[in-house]
Amino acid sequence: MSNVFVLPDLGEGLTEAEIVSWLVAPGDIIAVDQPVVEVESAKSTVELPSPHGGRVETLHGAPGDVIQKGAPLITIAGENSAPLAPAPDLPDIVPGTALREEQTGTESGAVLVGYGTRESTVRLKRPEGGRFGKRTPVAQPAAQPTATAVVLDPARHSPVISPLVRKQAQLHGIDASQLVGSGPGSLVLRSDVDVAIAALESSLSATPQAGPSTTAAPMAAVAGDTRIPMSNMRKLISTRLSTSRSTIPEATIWLDVDATELVNAKDRLLKSTGERFSLTTLLARFVVAALTEYPILNSSVDAAASEIVQHGAIGLGLAAQTPRGLMVPVIHDAGSLTTLELRDQIAAVVAQSEKGDYPQSALTGGTFTLNNYGGFGVDGSTPIINYPEVAMLGVGRILDRPWVVDGELAVRKVVTLSFVFDHRVCDGDIASGFLTFIARCVAEPLTLLGSV
Repeated sequence: MSNVFVLPDLGEGLTEAEIVSWLVAPGDIIAVDQPVVEVESAKSTVELPSPHGGRVETLHGAPGDVIQKGAPLITIAGENSAPLAPAPDLPDIVPGTALREEQTGTESGAVLVGYGTRESTVRLKRPEGGRFGKRTPVAQPAAQPTATAVVLDPARHSPVISPLVRKQAQLHGIDASQLVGSGPGSLVLRSDVDVAIAALESSLSATPQAGPSTTAAPMAAVAGDTRIPMSNMRKLISTRLSTSRSTIPEATIWLDVDATELVNAKDRLLKSTGERFSLTTLLARFVVAALTEYPILNSSVDAAASEIVQHGAIGLGLAAQTPRGLMVPVIHDAGSLTTLELRDQIAAVVAQSEKGDYPQSALTGGTFTLNNYGGFGVDGSTPIINYPEVAMLGVGRILDRPWVVDGELAVRKVVTLSFVFDHRVCDGDIASGFLTFIARCVAEPLTLLGSV
């Protein structure tokens, strides 16, 4: 008997994922809960464990293919066809699963959504419309109209669950909810968006333009040009940053600060406590204290309700450059942590940035972002707010510079602080108060650190 492992529910409304790499090959003997494939969604990259054990018969897709939820991933011959190998060790928590339990036989302890804790005896129903995820547009009957005016209907409100589908439509100026969905319950799929894009391009090329074109024509190919496909993560970054810039009326202020005592405090803490504290840890502590003084900056905006949502807990995001691109892992409830606890969690985030394999839970729940770009060798920046947050603190490199101390010129360690904020939430007085609070902490760090 063969078992088919289909793409499970990845949570947060995600309905598709791209195959990054296979961890097994046809003919391999696998155990229950053994990771078999690495997939990338719009949120994160995860390894999926198989709920079945046996011999691998078929891999349904190649790296780069997009697989829809419920579509086959791998076919596995049952336990009668080959002995099972012992299950390898797995991480304590696998994104999309519950905590593992002890299991025997072919029962899965990793509770993937849609599988439960035992092998299903119910035959999986093939999704309507067949297997999804092909990159080519679905062919339409010749009699079906393809004019954009017919494809789009402002009065229509079709369900659009996948953020990837919605994003693909937005990039071409299309509201996906105005399309006729071919999925269950009129759900709009990637193939529906592909058809609408093809119809839009066809109508634009067939209709004479009455005036100057407002649609930018693609640049003509030039010898030596290279087209680089955008990864799912790069597309997500593009969408989030574009949304931030187009939605938030941001303003930026900056301040040069004498950080000599901050550098000294780091060394003094090591000597007096035997504990190492990074500058990022100390800056994070200052940010938490400043947000306690100016809680309106720990907010988001509900534009539909015309309300500012001031969050009770601080989800401190740390901008991190990873092999997958810019990511913002979150230290949850940072306001309740001691400086030591904050240090340890930041150290774990920094260590994981080398691979960028953050679980989905680590990339959600942020309410304020700290961006320490001094490590890239730059002094200042006008950072883009991490939507839907309303503010971000940027920290440049620390340099020896001439500085006036007690009326005398001296060489001091100086850093530039940049602060960008959503002008819908507050005015310059609050933003300036926040930034000068941080500046005082940098200039006289022991005043704050002695009380936390």
